[in-house]
Amino acid sequence: MIRYLAGSLAAVLIGFVLDLIFGDPSTPLHPICLIGNLIANLEKQIRTILGRSEGLQDTGAKSVPENRRDFLGGIVLAVLVLLISAGIPAILLFLCYRAFFWLGVAVEAFLCFFLFAAKSLKEESMNVKRELETHGLEAGQKAVARIVGRDTKVLSEKGVIKAAVETVAENFSDGEFAPMLYMMIGGGVLGFAYKSINTMDSMVGYKNEQYLYFGRFAAKLDDAANFIPSRLAALLLIISAPFARLDAPNAFRIWRRDRRNHASPNSAQTESAAAGALHVQLAGDAYYFGRLYKKPFIGDDDRPIETEDIARVNRLMLTASVLSLILLTAVKILFLSAAAGLF
Repeated sequence: MIRYLAGSLAAVLIGFVLDLIFGDPSTPLHPICLIGNLIANLEKQIRTILGRSEGLQDTGAKSVPENRRDFLGGIVLAVLVLLISAGIPAILLFLCYRAFFWLGVAVEAFLCFFLFAAKSLKEESMNVKRELETHGLEAGQKAVARIVGRDTKVLSEKGVIKAAVETVAENFSDGEFAPMLYMMIGGGVLGFAYKSINTMDSMVGYKNEQYLYFGRFAAKLDDAANFIPSRLAALLLIISAPFARLDAPNAFRIWRRDRRNHASPNSAQTESAAAGALHVQLAGDAYYFGRLYKKPFIGDDDRPIETEDIARVNRLMLTASVLSLILLTAVKILFLSAAAGLF
């Protein structure tokens, strides 16, 4: 057992390095794309069984209240997606490790590689910086639309920069640190379980007419899965700030004050730490699907936000990613050493 846990640790380390070198490959066969297709197909089938088409039209008598029916359908979706998304990697890795230990390590490393997102997050956000500086606001709006869910055509230059900075800060938690944490605990299998939850939330976790009840369980599941990782990620950003030539004391102060300034219990954790480290103000009102949502600000408006802040927050994110890997690896090695002594 210790040998397989050590192999899993090696796989996470290799996957991290592969991501830094190659980034997230853009292919329809990407496991996260496949999970997204699975969610979309299951949603369609479940809604058909529930007596609705596309979540919008009723097709028969309702013996169960619509909101309860949608909520139960969302639970079924979450359970099936979790079982399939974690079950397939579990079976694959079991067979590979059983056939040849190093084959198992290689396959698990390849799977872990798909779960990290640091390089792609940096490239996409830095593309926003380049487009703004080279081709202007409209190009920046189109570039940032690739990485945010809000309406970007109404954003000013300042709004585009804020959106990019917020995305890097928030996605350090759910795109980098949380997958790393779960992989350190349960290898690629638990990593894929986490990413399936995260992907479900991004696809059905909206508070609109179509998903208010159907996506509620997935959204709450995502909140629970990210509750501890988001707080640890914020602390790691604060600890990493001096190494990224940013302000750690102010990051801690703003985090303590503004970490709850978001409808999500988790999103403001890393955003507030980053805002404090950069001495800028993030968040505020935003449009989603043509509707204005009133949101509190995060951080102090100590200075105007600028395109260089996108580079600064990426430097903070990458520093925190490396520090996270070092600390989690040390904890895992200590655990393996203690377990080896016991068994």
